[in-house]
Amino acid sequence: MPKQIHDKNVFSLLEVTKSIQKTLSERYKNAFWVMAEMNKLNHYKHSGHCYPELVEKQDGKVIAQLKSILWKTDYLNANDKFLKILKEPLKDGIKILFLAKICFDPGYGLALNILEIDPHYTLGDLEREKKETIQKLQTEGIYDQNKTLNLPLLPQRLAIISVETSKGFADFMKVIEENSWNYKFFTFLFPALLQGEKAIEDIIRQLRRIKIVASHFDAVAIIRGGGGDVGLSCYNNYLLAKEIALFPIPVLTGIGHATNETVAEMISFSNQITPTKLAEFLLQKFHNFSIPVQKAEDKIKDKSLRMIMDEKTRFHSASRLFRSVANNSINQFKNDIVNESKALSHHSYYILKKENICLKTLTADLRKDTKVHFRQSSLLLTQNKREIAKRLPGIIESKTKELKNIEKNINNMSPESVLKRGYSITLLNGKALKSIDKLKKGDVIQTRVLGGVIDSTIKSIDQSDKDE
Repeated sequence: MPKQIHDKNVFSLLEVTKSIQKTLSERYKNAFWVMAEMNKLNHYKHSGHCYPELVEKQDGKVIAQLKSILWKTDYLNANDKFLKILKEPLKDGIKILFLAKICFDPGYGLALNILEIDPHYTLGDLEREKKETIQKLQTEGIYDQNKTLNLPLLPQRLAIISVETSKGFADFMKVIEENSWNYKFFTFLFPALLQGEKAIEDIIRQLRRIKIVASHFDAVAIIRGGGGDVGLSCYNNYLLAKEIALFPIPVLTGIGHATNETVAEMISFSNQITPTKLAEFLLQKFHNFSIPVQKAEDKIKDKSLRMIMDEKTRFHSASRLFRSVANNSINQFKNDIVNESKALSHHSYYILKKENICLKTLTADLRKDTKVHFRQSSLLLTQNKREIAKRLPGIIESKTKELKNIEKNINNMSPESVLKRGYSITLLNGKALKSIDKLKKGDVIQTRVLGGVIDSTIKSIDQSDKDE
């Protein structure tokens, strides 16, 4: 009951909230269906209850919002239906159609108590998002862009987006590393979440990292496995799909599910149903290259063997022909040599006989000429001897006089003879002084005269005679 304060009816807050609670419970006795966006699920694992934040948006702006309650039992039932029908769990940011009752508590306020969620409505919304993503990509003209790229004949260098502990990643690596043909691959793991809302951001971030070093890889492989068909709606996201469509090298997907194909798989260069199938796809690429090469190798070997056999046959035939021709030529040369030897022998005998006659003639002439020449030379020698004996005394006397004159001249030119004639020799530092130009005041000179040496010190130098 209200209290009277200053002639006013005053209600307590509890009275007001209980009144609201009573009014709402009487007015909204039955549950009703509501359509809204679940902005936040707010699932608390320790209790199992959820407290979703419900909103309605118009042109991107929130025009209505309300708290709600989803008790543990109702949450588990709804989540099981979502996993079965949508292959997705209840999560933030999805539109839902739910059965609810208005619930008002004086302590917690107004909320909607969610009793049931229709997964078919959300499924339709997810399909609509998928179609919108496809339409956007087609409108922008990039839907098939990644498919137009060229995958190398031997795609060996692979950038892998996966989780190291993922079963799908393990299956993929086992197939390519243990292949019986010993094909070699280079792989580098870029770890990322592969399902749920956070997977979008993670995969995009790793794609952008790979893009920086794209020249070092032949393709990107997005590998997910071991999670069944749950959590695949992230692969319908427009931003992720656009990143794949515009990627500069082929993107290969092995997401590992058998149901409806996602947009990311549709626009990738190649999509395989499982990581194992993706690994087999890559091995097949090696086969496609290896088999023609092997066939060409076998063909070359076969043709080479045939050519060798043909050449051996031709070689043996040529050898036999060469041996026959060579033997004939050798026999012919032998006959020619024998004939030439006989002819040379006859010719040599004739020449030797002729030369022998000439030699005898020359010997007789030489003896005759030698005697004549000897007599002439002996006579000339006797005449020369007489002439020398006649002229020799005069020559000796003449040469003796010439020697005496030379000796006299030499004696006259000796220093002693020069000094005797009244001349002197002036020395400076032990060397003959030939010019006054080399003297300077204070120099000590030596004057050599007949009978001794005079030492003098230069006090002055008179060059008047030189100037004249």
